[in-house]
Amino acid sequence: MSRAFAAPLAASADVGPVRAAIGFLYKTYVIAEFEIRKLKHDPTELVTRAVQPALWLLVFGEVFTRIRAIPTGGVPYLDFMAPGILAQSVLFVAIFYGIAVIWERDLGTVHKLLVSPTPRGALVLGKAFSAGGRSLSQVAIIYALALALGVRLNWAPLTLLGVVVAVIVGAGCFATLSLIIAALVKTRERFMGIGQVLTMPLFFASNAIYPLAIMPAWLHAIARINPLSYEVDALRALMIVGGTSAFGLSVDFGVLTGVSALLVLIAARVYPHVVT
Repeated sequence: MSRAFAAPLAASADVGPVRAAIGFLYKTYVIAEFEIRKLKHDPTELVTRAVQPALWLLVFGEVFTRIRAIPTGGVPYLDFMAPGILAQSVLFVAIFYGIAVIWERDLGTVHKLLVSPTPRGALVLGKAFSAGGRSLSQVAIIYALALALGVRLNWAPLTLLGVVVAVIVGAGCFATLSLIIAALVKTRERFMGIGQVLTMPLFFASNAIYPLAIMPAWLHAIARINPLSYEVDALRALMIVGGTSAFGLSVDFGVLTGVSALLVLIAARVYPHVVT
């Protein structure tokens, strides 16, 4: 178990709002740090996660770059696609995060967390941040693949920071959605079925591999309410040279943050149902 758990999670009820906020943030950090440390026990996960984006970039990306079938506004298709594949990789890491909660329930870990004085919001937010931390490995993988394929990447420090923030917030958003699903379905079999049903529609009903402009009206409407579209849009504006945001970066980050906050509130309420 993480060394951070050696510090007391409880805080006195008679504390001011500043100390209460600091205590909440510390408890969130403890949960996130504990989850991320699990990677030490299974580092092969980082390698296996590289297979799917590599196939998309090397096969799909290279083919469509040659045939030039999709209009991308003067940006090479591989450049256009790379941010979408990064967003896809983050989605696939995060959307199955809830299955770990079901495993933790079976091991009794969830019961211990629920009887602790740690706020439910801190438990959920900590897991969301840990999903973001795990997804940062995808940034390194996609950047390495894109660099090898000649994608014109933007290396400005502020844009790199923006990419990291977009990945963390996006991963947290979908990991929290995953946690809500896990709390409702309660079994690994049901969860895996729903997770597999969700991932492809979320990916294809977004602007990850084709622009919004060429979508039929019904798909365009779905893409506009799909959080993944806003993550892709932010990554495309920040990650590649000549990339632009269709919605505006303030809208992208605003939507991602707002949806994430709403999902955290919902997940904090349903999280105890994992064990009921």
